[in-house]
Amino acid sequence: MRRTWADGMLRLEKIQAGYGRTPCLFDVSLEVGEREIVALLGANGAGKSTILKTISGVVTARAGMVEFQGHRLNGCAPHAIVGLGISHVPEGRRILPRLTVAENLELGAYLRSDRTGIQQDLDRVLALFPILAERQGQLAGTLSGGEQQMLAIGRGLMARPKLLLLDEPSLGLAPKLVETVFATIQHINQEGVTILLVEQNAYQALRIAHRGYVLETGRIVLADTAVNLAKNSSVQAAYLGG
Repeated sequence: MRRTWADGMLRLEKIQAGYGRTPCLFDVSLEVGEREIVALLGANGAGKSTILKTISGVVTARAGMVEFQGHRLNGCAPHAIVGLGISHVPEGRRILPRLTVAENLELGAYLRSDRTGIQQDLDRVLALFPILAERQGQLAGTLSGGEQQMLAIGRGLMARPKLLLLDEPSLGLAPKLVETVFATIQHINQEGVTILLVEQNAYQALRIAHRGYVLETGRIVLADTAVNLAKNSSVQAAYLGG
């Protein structure tokens, strides 16, 4: 059943945004309900990453509204948005290569002062990604691509988010690691974290998502359950190799 605005965690209404004088989002409206996984699908340049950056405050919306649990996010600084419970794991991982794995994870909790809670979350992250437990003293830049992606997700979780924004988590990973990453995303969601997922691997994204949106040149052209999108002939032809 489709959620109403009232029970949605995140709402974007008629968002317009872009870079410099170049607009790339046009009247984008979407919602994410609590405990959902929602997938954003579309070709490169469709505006998917810009949506995540607009939510996290990296890009400022020129028009429209972003609302999270009743808080209007328009004009909020990125750190304030993190403080409200949104973590953004950007495309390309963006880990700090000259810091250790442990130091990268600690930075994920930089707004927090609850040392007991931070340690509990660190323990959870290391249990979720056992390879990171083995690599805590290793420089992050020496990790493999898959390990760096695990570190990026783990760092995002250290803020104890209510909503996790994931941008291309499987990019550049071997097929076996892709399976591991998506299984982990599903596990994170089952533990209560809501997820908005940008992903080129549409098959995997729709396999774990509850709902999805399809973007074309900055506009949402389809919105449906993940099951229905996977059956849609246009989606199959464009993104699923059908």
